[in-house]
Amino acid sequence: MSGVEIGLWSLAGILGLIWLGMHVSIALALTSFIGIWVLRDNAQYAARMMSLATRESISSYLFGVVPLFVLMGLVVSRADIGRDTFDVANRALGRLKGGLGMATVGANAIFAAITGISIASAAVFTKVAVPEMMRIGYTARFATGVVAGSSVLGMLIPPSLLLILYGILAEQSVGLLFLAGIGPGLVLAVAYCIGIALMVRYWPRFTGTPRPVPASVQEGSLLGDTASKLFPIAALIGLVLGGIYGGIFTPTEAGAIGALGAIVIAGVKRRIGPRVLWQVTLETGHITASICFLIIAATMYSRFLSLSGLPAAVTEWAIALELGTVGFVLIFCAILIVLGTILDSSSIMMITLPLVLPIAQAMQIDLIWFGIVTVLAVEIGLLTPPLGLSVFVIKGALDDASIPLGDVFKGALPFAAIMVLVLLALIVFPLCPPDCCKEPVCRSSTFPSHSSPALPRTRPRCCRRSTT
Repeated sequence: MSGVEIGLWSLAGILGLIWLGMHVSIALALTSFIGIWVLRDNAQYAARMMSLATRESISSYLFGVVPLFVLMGLVVSRADIGRDTFDVANRALGRLKGGLGMATVGANAIFAAITGISIASAAVFTKVAVPEMMRIGYTARFATGVVAGSSVLGMLIPPSLLLILYGILAEQSVGLLFLAGIGPGLVLAVAYCIGIALMVRYWPRFTGTPRPVPASVQEGSLLGDTASKLFPIAALIGLVLGGIYGGIFTPTEAGAIGALGAIVIAGVKRRIGPRVLWQVTLETGHITASICFLIIAATMYSRFLSLSGLPAAVTEWAIALELGTVGFVLIFCAILIVLGTILDSSSIMMITLPLVLPIAQAMQIDLIWFGIVTVLAVEIGLLTPPLGLSVFVIKGALDDASIPLGDVFKGALPFAAIMVLVLLALIVFPLCPPDCCKEPVCRSSTFPSHSSPALPRTRPRCCRRSTT
């Protein structure tokens, strides 16, 4: 049996083990060990390869960004800052037709900039926004759909946990990925708001007929209360993202500063005590350990694939088809969306990226842009049945038997469709990465890959022409 055949059988084995109920990281590690053993006919060699991958995969200083941003997001979530964000957005947009839905999207976009975790956004705004939307006349289906759709902004608008994972796997700058995610994240938020306005106007059977939100406080107190709630949020966002993009500190240092800032804000507001902080720290450790195990397993699988020769064979096959950049990316995104119906976001990236990144490099695709497209496509799976993770989180947070799971999925489908439209626009009209188009003609650059030899890579089509 050739190495390529062993590699193909490993893909079938991973999917089969996951279908049988095995955790994704265990399936990846076990398949990698057995695959290397079969390739080299030496169990001791396979064990040494696994040990080396374990030691090298998470020993990087960069990896410290994961627990720090997770800690910041959990502290912000427990400190009830999501409710403050929603109150501010509601006061700005609540009187518009469909304004409360738009306020939920806007609040989620702001909340995403200080958490980076979609699941946290879904849990927080289910408690905050859904009861308020239903109180003024929105249907439960639409209210939960708005929260489900807008919660995915947490994985696109920085700091995003998925962008951090992609940066580690693809060996790309986390700071550049954060900067590249801002534009598409804001475009998606605006698209959601436009979609909400159209649905409220032309599809009242789905959305319900909301009543106008009355002004309940005087203007003076409103402005003062809004400023007191908005300032800590804006300060934390400016501290973290401004520090990264201003070159003051690295993304890892930004995570530490952001976590400390979140703790200070929560302490000043007296919304988190030592006991809760200890619980948040333990939860951060659990989440980080889970992510560590996934990254270790993905590194093992990447090295096994490199030994098998499957990435090189698939790369040659993909290039021979002459699909072009758009065709290849469209097919890849379709696969990601299908996998999203049965796997969680992190697992999808861990399984697919070791195989696909060499192809993207060989086709001279900018890996920063490719990362944004990948994350957006993966996030669509959070809203689609049968395993839409955000939908299940919302259903669990509601604790309301009168709102069935099917209604939450139906409410999320229009927002999944909006995400598909934004994804197609991003593929057809790629945004320039942050360092793009600064010179009359962009230069090529070479980046090493952990799963294939160095291959030339150029920037997207927007940079392959003169700017003069």
